[in-house]
Amino acid sequence: METLTIKENISDVLKSILGHNNFEMRDELTAKDVDGWDSLSHMMIITKIEEAFNIKFKLRDLNKLKNMGSLVAVIQSKI
Repeated sequence: METLTIKENISDVLKSILGHNNFEMRDELTAKDVDGWDSLSHMMIITKIEEAFNIKFKLRDLNKLKNMGSLVAVIQSKI
């Protein structure tokens, strides 16, 4: 799956969980950059991303997540 398609799907997940689109999808994007992205919404986002891509993250995958670019890389490694 292409990086752009993955980012679009992640953006859709963020919009559905957070209820807004006040963020720019870029590799350096972190939860700190997005209003409302707290620890609870983070778990909801991860669960929704697993469903959207039909994948399961392992703890070591989650430990690699530093920003949007690393999230896309982990997803690409699993699909």
